[in-house]
Amino acid sequence: MGHRLSKIVTRTGDTGTTGLASGERVAKTDVRIQAMGDVDELNSQIGVLLSLKPPRAIAGPLTRIQHELFNLGGELALPGAALVTDADVAALEADVAAFNARLPPLKEFVLPGGPPAAAAAHLARAICRRAERALWAVDRRTGANAAALRYLNRLSDLLFVLARTLARRRGRKEIIWARG
Repeated sequence: MGHRLSKIVTRTGDTGTTGLASGERVAKTDVRIQAMGDVDELNSQIGVLLSLKPPRAIAGPLTRIQHELFNLGGELALPGAALVTDADVAALEADVAAFNARLPPLKEFVLPGGPPAAAAAHLARAICRRAERALWAVDRRTGANAAALRYLNRLSDLLFVLARTLARRRGRKEIIWARG
């Protein structure tokens, strides 16, 4: 395989279009490009979370997820491709179950924030929800991989559970919403 990104400045997007992996040119405002951007932003935010050096038990799944999000970006860049699988969704579900089993049940909503790693996980969760909405827009327009849609839904659940886990590290408490 040759060098994929040997030429960074191409000027091909200067007219408001961008190329898909199929060679097709689409508007930069296309729902598929929006979804690609949201998935890229999510992956970048997970990178920020990883830079905060969470415990290995959290860093391992997050690193795996970054690779899976690249697969999702590949799906979006090549319409008709299906790289995210039911096994990827099942792995997220197993992660959610394992981390959530160690947490007390919630009686109220949790405010996003806490220590830096928890706050970064909350932000990743919010970005994930946006990416999920964007992928549903792609699905409504041209169709999307059903496993990828489930994947983003489960990933937001995992990011919430990880935010709770990170907030409670070293005896800290979560910030609970106070009604009124």
